[in-house]
Amino acid sequence: MDDILRFALLGLGLGALYALTAHGIVLVYRGSGVLNFAHGAIGMAGAYVQWELAVNHGVPYWPAVACGVLGSTVLGVLTHLLVIRPLRRASSLARLVGTLAVFIVLTAVAVKRYGDSVQLVPAKLPSGLVEIAGATVSEDRIWLLGIAVVVTAALHALYKRTLFGLGTTAVAENQGAAASLGWSADLIAAANWGLGSALAGLTGILIVPVIGLSVTGLTTLLLSALAAALVGRFSSFPVTLAGGLVIGVVQSELTRFGSDVTGLAASVPFLVIALMLVARGRALPLRGTFLERLPALGTGRVRPVPLALAVVTGLLLIGVSSPLWADAITNTLVLSLIILSIIVVTGYAGQVSLAAYALAGTGAFIAGHAAADWGWPFELALLAGVLGTVPIGLLFALPAVRTRGVNLAIITLGLGTTLETMVFQNTDLSTTPGSDGIAVGKQTLFGIDISGVDHPQRYAAVVLVMLVAATLVVANVRRSRTGRRLIAVRANERAAAALGIDVRAAKLYAFGLSAAIAALAGVLTGFRSTSVVFADFASFESITALGLAVIGGVGFLVGPLFAATFAAGTVGARFGDLVLPGLSEWMPLIGGIILVLTLVGNQDGIGREVGKQAAAAERRLLSKRGPKHAGVSQDAAAEVAEGTAVGTAEGDESAAPDVRPAAPSQSSHRAPGLPLRVRDLTVRYGGVVAVDGLSFDIEPGRVVGLIGPNGAGKTSAIDAVTGFTRAASGSVRLGDRDVTRLPVHRRAGSGLSRSFQSLELFEDMSVLDNLYAACDRPGPWTYLKDLVRPGSRPLPAHVLVAVREFGLEGALDRPVGDLSYGERRLLAIARAVATSPSVLLLDEPAAGLSDDESRELAHLVRRLAEDWGMGVLLVEHDVDMVMSVCDEVVVLDFGRRICVGTPEEVRGDPAVRAAYLGDLAPEEVAP
Repeated sequence: MDDILRFALLGLGLGALYALTAHGIVLVYRGSGVLNFAHGAIGMAGAYVQWELAVNHGVPYWPAVACGVLGSTVLGVLTHLLVIRPLRRASSLARLVGTLAVFIVLTAVAVKRYGDSVQLVPAKLPSGLVEIAGATVSEDRIWLLGIAVVVTAALHALYKRTLFGLGTTAVAENQGAAASLGWSADLIAAANWGLGSALAGLTGILIVPVIGLSVTGLTTLLLSALAAALVGRFSSFPVTLAGGLVIGVVQSELTRFGSDVTGLAASVPFLVIALMLVARGRALPLRGTFLERLPALGTGRVRPVPLALAVVTGLLLIGVSSPLWADAITNTLVLSLIILSIIVVTGYAGQVSLAAYALAGTGAFIAGHAAADWGWPFELALLAGVLGTVPIGLLFALPAVRTRGVNLAIITLGLGTTLETMVFQNTDLSTTPGSDGIAVGKQTLFGIDISGVDHPQRYAAVVLVMLVAATLVVANVRRSRTGRRLIAVRANERAAAALGIDVRAAKLYAFGLSAAIAALAGVLTGFRSTSVVFADFASFESITALGLAVIGGVGFLVGPLFAATFAAGTVGARFGDLVLPGLSEWMPLIGGIILVLTLVGNQDGIGREVGKQAAAAERRLLSKRGPKHAGVSQDAAAEVAEGTAVGTAEGDESAAPDVRPAAPSQSSHRAPGLPLRVRDLTVRYGGVVAVDGLSFDIEPGRVVGLIGPNGAGKTSAIDAVTGFTRAASGSVRLGDRDVTRLPVHRRAGSGLSRSFQSLELFEDMSVLDNLYAACDRPGPWTYLKDLVRPGSRPLPAHVLVAVREFGLEGALDRPVGDLSYGERRLLAIARAVATSPSVLLLDEPAAGLSDDESRELAHLVRRLAEDWGMGVLLVEHDVDMVMSVCDEVVVLDFGRRICVGTPEEVRGDPAVRAAYLGDLAPEEVAP
């Protein structure tokens, strides 16, 4: 019993430090809306400043502490001013990677200056032994707990009772409103970054006597702090303190059982993170008054001749290289595979994963045991490693079903770190007797000796072929129906689900394919030597890999080769040593600095710039060759743009889907005639009843209007019918099928389609691809077939009719961002129509249109019912439009139906006149 209490008291001291670190994360998030992944590195920098001054320069302890805390404060403010502030209009991915870039720079500087060995630092807090309830514990743990309690109380009072705290809260709630009251969002953010980073420095200084002073130890403190901050919902300091204390106590208690549970104890923060994120099932709200611009994407087309020339050139260079250069080439190609896996999951599917190296290590682990334990040849071991990692990748994807953005980055990093701790660092699992890893011996491929030890050139050639094959697979996916679905999910999950896209399946597919590619890289890394050594698969290296992917262009297939050259041990490092001896040692720092510059100057990375330059060069070349070559300008430019002839930053006719019209018959665009029956629909948000017992029917070929004042529950009713809210009860039937319990995408597939009040188009896709995303219906084997042959088909006849009806013929190849507001409104409806629905629900389709545009839209809505046979629910504030186009009108007030009938009956109803229509007479209704 005494041991239990003693370890609990020890855990309280450790948990207090977790809580202090978490408080700094909370401060930065509250002040700027940014989750700072560099927080641990900033604290590490403060600890090293204090240690350097005290040990090497003889500065007294407390002045050295003050300098260390000040150093962290300055680093925090500079991070905000130089990195985060310039990215305020950028995507959440760019802001996240911005903090990762700071992490990379600070750790690179620290490793270059101090190495990564652990320094023992004596404690300066009182360290005598005290007895509490019969348990003896070091006095410094009690002091740490007291410091954490005092700091928590001070921060709670500061943000609840002072003007600065109120200003921070105001800016967090509404930057525009706060600015109108005289609060500067930049000043508030800078102050919170400084204060939060000061806490990081103080915590780093206080914790090094407990865990030792090292770069890795202090930076990995981040996960424990994130877990505590999540418990406090990134807002409450007392709850964050409680979370940190609980995590510390649980970890300490588990260490009582010795090395058998060391990995489990280290995994406690991740388990807390997973529980909190998945249970809450929503991402943290990243504030911003501007729409996010996602990184640009290449088209993924393949040009066989330039590709063959590139491969032959690569093989020749490998053949004439020395063993050292062959080894550098192998490093470059393997890292390119890691980055390629990130392009699939982050570039195409928009899921921020920090698990690439964990999955690579998993592939090496499975293949290594297949070779060492079962004697499998290299070919079968490689296949086992790749295929065996896919289910693990799907496990990593499960949190993506309920979380996204920075939350997903946290949980994948935590899961990867847990895998590293419990499996890769477990010598019982990751080593064979007499070896420092899993002994796999020298490798042959189909009887040919390809050992990376004896024949590094052959091994590099094999890796090159593997990289080209994997890139071709990813290029196929990019051009396929599956690729369009991934990009639709990346752009807007709500809109994708409304079009019948299974968002969960798309995410699982992206993670599975990404895991297979990462595993391929892991196997090739591990088997280049005679033993698979898992020091090569440190989980935090995934941060560097994501940063490199952004440098190369996370949406471009040429990016991995460019980006990989900025890492240590690669071809870029070897060239650097030729120019300036010793430069390779600085490659991590150089890569981090380039990442910062890339984010601030060009978020789309090198791939996009290469595309632009190649297109310009090709135009100049064609202008000299004469007009007869003008027709191939785009194609040739795109070939040069990707370097390896895979993908391009420019337009690509060859990659575009086939839009040849299939001659439509008279009834080719008629919708299936299924009626919609809604009964007793109720929507509650907490104690607020948004929709109260609403019932209505929509017959095929009829238009039903749903009107009411602002806040009457109209959009809530559409959300409930289409499955976008869990707070609904009642029944929804489409024809003979009860769809009440179906998810959004299955309701859409059954024949319920909708538009959105805010349009929610896929901004980074063309008009044509928006329509294809709606009308594509992949079969069960499409996900596999698209890996080898993407295929294409003509636009269905009903979509071609819709394109003509809505006047979009001349806009098919245009990006959505280039459309006028009226064209965007029409595209939103045309895209919903492209799903061939039985019932179409339109949420304020005329909002922002002129009178002439509204009249034309009313005519189109009427035709959708009469000529297409659709049932239409029209929610609209334009009463004249509703009364002129609808067969029946339902009126809501405070969620209740107060009237239903023909437009004339509704106009004359006294309750409607009192609640909504005022004193307008029936004869004023537009014909």
